[in-house]
Amino acid sequence: MNKQLHILTVLIIVLAVITSGLGLFYKTDGLPYDYVNQYGDTVKIYGNGIYKNDSYFMASIFKGTDFTILFLVVPLSIIALYLDIKKDTLKTKLFLTALIALFAYYSASISFGIVYNTLFLLYMILFSCCFHALIIGFLVLNKYKISMSVNIYNTGLKVFLIFCGFSLFVAWLPDIIFSLIKQRSLDLIEIYTTQITYIMDMAIISPLMFICLYTLEKRKNIGYILLGIILTILLIVGVMLPIQTISQI
Repeated sequence: MNKQLHILTVLIIVLAVITSGLGLFYKTDGLPYDYVNQYGDTVKIYGNGIYKNDSYFMASIFKGTDFTILFLVVPLSIIALYLDIKKDTLKTKLFLTALIALFAYYSASISFGIVYNTLFLLYMILFSCCFHALIIGFLVLNKYKISMSVNIYNTGLKVFLIFCGFSLFVAWLPDIIFSLIKQRSLDLIEIYTTQITYIMDMAIISPLMFICLYTLEKRKNIGYILLGIILTILLIVGVMLPIQTISQI
């Protein structure tokens, strides 16, 4: 399975370079313009490059994400792939799988969240590679017997995981509740039909925190695997958010 994982990782890196590179640097002659969306609101459209049909607000976020993927996650993935090929240890395998999980989040976001454009097939292939590579990564990691020399399952970690799990609901759920009360769509729905970030964070990432918590308490392998993946994703997202903000500014 190592060979299949490495081949898929190479494909993921190549596809991520193309999608993020074009998203970040490809330009056209278009200019921003106003558009009245399906809810009767006037939305500013970006009008340029790969994201020419996306909203001005979201296109700048996408570009910040592309910058992080291209200049941080891709180099880290190349390093992780090299280390795993050379050493083939639990640590290298976990590092590589964690980065693949981040790519899976990224590829799902652009596949489902971006207005249809010329890179759609590449988005779909990237998502497929990430999805299957993640499954293989879990299967390979599950063969290892993980034993920690230090008890990492302490009060601090419990509080951290619980806080992170609930914070995603605190961040996104009020927007949904208010939209239901006002009987209209989400405030920042703009030209989109849904908010993919809300779905990914509240339906997948948040429950994963509590699954990780439970499996760590039971001293199961999957708990340590999930913890490594969650911490890696949180670290990189912690870098990505300021870059997205700078891109918007």
